Amino acid sequence: MEYFLDMDSKFSLQESAKYVLLPVPYDGTSTFVKGADKGPQAIIDASDSIELYDIQFDKEVYREGIYTATPISELSSPEKMIEEVYKQVNYFIEKKKIIGLLGGEHSVSIGAIKAMSEKYSNLSVLQIDAHADLRDHYQGSPYNHACVMRRAQELAKRVVQVGIRNVCSEEKPYIVEEHIFYAHTLRFRPTWMSEAVEKLTNEVYLTIDLDGLDPSILPSTGTPLPGGLGWYDFIDFLILVFKNKKVVGFDVVELCPNPYDKSSDVLAAVLTYKILTLFSLYQQNR
Repeated sequence: MEYFLDMDSKFSLQESAKYVLLPVPYDGTSTFVKGADKGPQAIIDASDSIELYDIQFDKEVYREGIYTATPISELSSPEKMIEEVYKQVNYFIEKKKIIGLLGGEHSVSIGAIKAMSEKYSNLSVLQIDAHADLRDHYQGSPYNHACVMRRAQELAKRVVQVGIRNVCSEEKPYIVEEHIFYAHTLRFRPTWMSEAVEKLTNEVYLTIDLDGLDPSILPSTGTPLPGGLGWYDFIDFLILVFKNKKVVGFDVVELCPNPYDKSSDVLAAVLTYKILTLFSLYQQNR
């Protein structure tokens, strides 16, 4: 376990860092391709290959400090993992850090959303995902990765879902039609980005399941589906969110690394660094 990015170690210290990345190498409830527990380390390893200077934003956000926390080690059950994530996120909230989780399967988000919902009473959750994840229970557990947005609905004021293209009939009663942006409709909806932003409350927790992106650019995930978001549309959407809302935390989950193709790992690392850059550019006075 090393720290995120190939940077001077003085920028990786907890005390002085503005940002904290919390690895959660959990893959206890995934149901198709296993390996999301290896995602956090793959993102950290891949981050060594990217430049510290972001040409798009003319920024070197690493200079503000990025601390890579000790990975969550309580992985014996989803409930215990979620409770440990909750404790750790609360700890860093008290330290006034900006917190991002590196997953792991999507159930790791629940503890962070719970902590943020207690801190921000008007919290909304913005989900980028291929799947609705709105089952109330799945395979005997309410904390399965397929239930994470159902739990988020119980914790947050609002859940806005973007890029969804896979829903089961059991999830339909929990879908809020005015808050879901199905992937197949976006190409006919030129104003979808601004519409989605308008649905959010002022405080936003951002949860990114990497299968929300199209598998042509990110194939290494546990449940890939065609028809996802492209890279620049996705970044443009994030810019709009950060310009208009207070983003209070985020996660990047469901990377299932392929030992023979590192492109997905690199994309996840670049995305994580882009998100930190957006915090620096647009969240200073929020």
